[in-house]
Amino acid sequence: MPPITLEEMRDIHLMDRIDSKFVAPVSLLPQLLEEMLPYFKIQINNGKRIAPYCTQYLDTPDLGLFVMHQNGKLNRQKIRIRSYVDSNLSFLEIKNKNNKGRTSKIRIPVHLSHIQSIADLNDVRFLDEHSIFESHKLEPSLANNFNRITLVNNKATERVTIDLDLSFQNYKTGDTRSLDHLMVLELKQDGWQHSHFRDILNRLRIKQLSFSKYCMGSVLTNPNIKYNRFKNKWTIINKITRNTHDSNRL
Repeated sequence: MPPITLEEMRDIHLMDRIDSKFVAPVSLLPQLLEEMLPYFKIQINNGKRIAPYCTQYLDTPDLGLFVMHQNGKLNRQKIRIRSYVDSNLSFLEIKNKNNKGRTSKIRIPVHLSHIQSIADLNDVRFLDEHSIFESHKLEPSLANNFNRITLVNNKATERVTIDLDLSFQNYKTGDTRSLDHLMVLELKQDGWQHSHFRDILNRLRIKQLSFSKYCMGSVLTNPNIKYNRFKNKWTIINKITRNTHDSNRL
C-alpha cells in the first residue's frame, strides 16, 4: 500500500467531522486491506505502519461522563490523555459530540501520558474553560492500550483508522480486560459523501455499530455500573466475533 508520512497527514486531521464506527473480527483484516489497496494510502511514522497508542480517560468519581453516554445524552464529552507511544507525544483532549452527530476535538500538549490526579497537570485552565465539569472534580477512570493502522483515501477527503489488540485497566476496580479477537474501524469524514471504504465494508458484510472504547472498557471492567444500554451491543459484538470470552459479563 502506498505510504503517506505523518507530516503529510497534518492537513487531514478532520478535528470537526462525522465519525462512523464499525466492528469486525480481526480475521477479516487481510481481506479488508487488500480491497482498500487501490483507494488508500497508509500512514507511516519512523518506518512503522502500525502505531501503539495509550489513553487515560478522566471522569468524575460518580462517572458523570459515562452516565451521560449510558443515558443517551446527545450532547456529551469525553476527556482523555491520548499518547502516541512511538512519537513520545501526549495530548490532553476534550472530544465533543453534538446532537447532529458531528464530533469536534480540541487538545493541548501535556508532559505526562498518565496522571494520578489532576494536580499532576501543570495547568488546568484548558479543562476549566472547555470541560462540562470543573477540573477539580475529574480523576483518572480507565486506561486503554491498542495498536492503530491509519489510512487516508487518495482524494484526501477521509481518514480510516483500524484499532487492534484493545486492552483496558480500570482504576476503581483494578480489573483488566482485553479484546484480542476484535477490530474497531472508524471512518472520519468532513461530511456525508460517497466512500469506497463503505462500499468495501458492505461487500464484506461489516455493519456500522457505535463503539466507545471508554464506555465498553468501563462496562467490561466495572461490575458495579449501570450498563443496560450496552447489553444488546455486546451481544452483537460476541456474535460478530464468535468470541464468548467476555460474554458472562453482560
